[in-house]
Amino acid sequence: MAGVAAEALSRREDGDAVAAYLAALAHQRQASRHTLAAYGRDLGRLLDLAQGAALATLTAQDVRRFIMQLNSRGLSARSIARHLSAWRGYYRWLAANGGLAQNPCQGVRPPKGRGDLPKVLSIEQVGALLDRPAEGALELRDRAMFELFYSSGLRLAELAALDCGPDLDLVAGEVTVTGKRGKTRAVPVGGTAAAALSAWLEQRPQLAASAECALFVGRRGSRITPRAIELRLQRWAAHLGQRVHPHMLRHSFASHLLQSCGDLRAVQEMLGHASISTTQVYTHLDYQHLARVYDAAHPRARKKR
Repeated sequence: MAGVAAEALSRREDGDAVAAYLAALAHQRQASRHTLAAYGRDLGRLLDLAQGAALATLTAQDVRRFIMQLNSRGLSARSIARHLSAWRGYYRWLAANGGLAQNPCQGVRPPKGRGDLPKVLSIEQVGALLDRPAEGALELRDRAMFELFYSSGLRLAELAALDCGPDLDLVAGEVTVTGKRGKTRAVPVGGTAAAALSAWLEQRPQLAASAECALFVGRRGSRITPRAIELRLQRWAAHLGQRVHPHMLRHSFASHLLQSCGDLRAVQEMLGHASISTTQVYTHLDYQHLARVYDAAHPRARKKR
């Protein structure tokens, strides 16, 4: 009984420390709610894997064992790497604020991934998705959201957080968004997206509550949630016969833009990537596109019949 009580006390103390760490991320790094939620889930999984053991007492061997357990549960290498990154950051903070002698995540590596590339839609698929007829205020809103996703390469959280007002300038064809770590950037809005947004803004007063400032609202008149946007996109894309998620429109924006202009730095700036290495994944997508064109067009690439 005493052991159970000690385990409960240890877990409660670790939970308090994790909460303090997340609060520090929110204050010092201005992490978004989405980022904080992801960190909270990853650290919650660490607490579960520790099974009551104090996190400060874990060793590198324990962390390696936890990674093996996550791998055996079918988590992807990318997901495991994200978990390990969250744990490592927590232990760095603990060392700076709680006198931790050694970071048990130091030197521990996640399993190697397969290097999967982001999934994108073809230009024809984007056309089939966005050119379908829109009937009523809700579908006009949906079309405006999805046109803006593809036109400007926004993140899901960025689109959901948009307000009516000066940040959206349809005359100049520009939208200003707040991305990760509170960084703002201005990105262009194409003519088709601007037209879709104008059509939605004419209908918005039918749905929006009187004091609501959100650009996109739901049936109840309040700001639409990221999850609701995901569900609406799945419904909107049902006729394509494949699952489409919001980030796929962002990936498609980056890939298609890079195919057209070849300016990696410009694409990095529009996506809001802190490092160009994150943007470089789209060069591989671009190479795949060029390789398909080559295989289809070059007379020496086609197989002889």
